Amino acid sequence: MKRIGILALIASGLTIIFFTFNVFATDRGRPYYEEKGYVLWDIKTNDKVVAITFDDGPHPKYTEEILDVLEKNQAKATFFTLGQHAEKYPDIVLREFNDGHEVANHTYSHSRFKTAKQFKQELIDTNEVIYGITGTYPKLFRPVEGNYNDRLINIAVKQNFKVVMWSWHQDTEDWKKPGVNKIVEKVLTGTKPGDVILFHDGGGERSQTVQALEKILPKLKEQGYRFVTVSELMDNTNAETLH
Repeated sequence: MKRIGILALIASGLTIIFFTFNVFATDRGRPYYEEKGYVLWDIKTNDKVVAITFDDGPHPKYTEEILDVLEKNQAKATFFTLGQHAEKYPDIVLREFNDGHEVANHTYSHSRFKTAKQFKQELIDTNEVIYGITGTYPKLFRPVEGNYNDRLINIAVKQNFKVVMWSWHQDTEDWKKPGVNKIVEKVLTGTKPGDVILFHDGGGERSQTVQALEKILPKLKEQGYRFVTVSELMDNTNAETLH
């Protein structure tokens, strides 16, 4: 009984440590983080520029296909990369970088629940992997599944990251595989200057994402839009308010 009691106490303690990082930290809200300059969702600008972003790659098939579509349409994008995937497919990460795209940090393993120490280490490990491939350290970080709180943001900021989310109306939910036409309609009916659009190039079967991009990019180009990296979007000189 004594042993069972001790094990139960240890398990309870570990559970508290495990969930403290995510559950007991506060979320101060978008206006606070934007005013501090810690987090970007989008910008206000009159220029027809948008930032297309991809999470969870690289993938040996779909990331390459996406890069081909981007190249065909003279479009730049930002890839929020998983460290463990970058280690497996360094040539794809190098192509992203050499093609003029931005390679950013999306943690090492895509695990949601971590202690602060584990989270910080995943940021460092992923940056080191990307640096080993491209010779540059990422400055942008996107939380897994968009989940964040004050503690996570503070850790990221102390590691010299800008935390990047996406425009609330531009979550394509392509990971649900809703159909090519639904993805296309979601983007084309909602696009505004300064948007950050969320896609996924890894984490599953992404053929709908590739096909949707083949339709979205030419249509937006016809409307006068340019596709820039997130860093280029933040540097937009005609931005009224830089979030």
